[in-house]
Amino acid sequence: MDRPSTESPLAGTGTAYQEHLAPAPLRGQFGQLWQSQLSADASGSITVLPDGCVDILWRDGALFVVGPDRTAAHPQLAPGAQVLGARFRPGQASAALGIDLSDIVGQAVPLIEFNARWATQVAASIGDAAPEQRLQRLADCLQQNMPAAVVDEHTKRAHVLFAHAAKGDVSVDALATHLAMSPRTLRRFSQAQFGYGAKSLERILRLQRFLRCSQAQPAHSLAMLAAEAGYADQAHLSREARELSGLTASALRQEWGR
Repeated sequence: MDRPSTESPLAGTGTAYQEHLAPAPLRGQFGQLWQSQLSADASGSITVLPDGCVDILWRDGALFVVGPDRTAAHPQLAPGAQVLGARFRPGQASAALGIDLSDIVGQAVPLIEFNARWATQVAASIGDAAPEQRLQRLADCLQQNMPAAVVDEHTKRAHVLFAHAAKGDVSVDALATHLAMSPRTLRRFSQAQFGYGAKSLERILRLQRFLRCSQAQPAHSLAMLAAEAGYADQAHLSREARELSGLTASALRQEWGR
């Protein structure tokens, strides 16, 4: 397993979160592997912000596909719970699962329901490993059982769409033109590949930009961070933060921007 590429609280509050670049054999399909550990004296729900991504997740001895979220999710975890994940690259989840991602927005679906008959055995194998070895076991099992990454026009376009939405450097209309799609076709394509339309994806990834800017520039004011992240002004940031996370921009900065 590669060394951690980042240690970030972006996945959720109340947990120790560590993220790794996926091992080379998995990088065509997965961007990162991650692990999250809840403290032994903590319980209840945690807050996980939307990020436009889909993960294969191991928790409570089972494997799930966690679909994209429109707003913050609040999963319930037991004290000391360990959660492992493999995050699909843009465009790869729909190809690997054989579905439009709009079908699983806001859901955690057992992996076995996607014709992955190996899921139960693999989940038990991960649970049998020592906690510090489980992420490597997850990586090994995915390498052995997941189909090869798909590289076609759909996955290439999905990658371009996500990259531009993450940077916020072009309008949705300009992106539709760049991808040789009508705005309506782009919306349907984005719903299939990411669970929601391109404008919703852009909003979600702009909030993630705000969190990254908060980490990189802790001394900046909210107004300065709003401008750097691509919001019209601080009021725009405040509205979007409330709608997508249920929290104020200040609270988001305090919890995730450290």
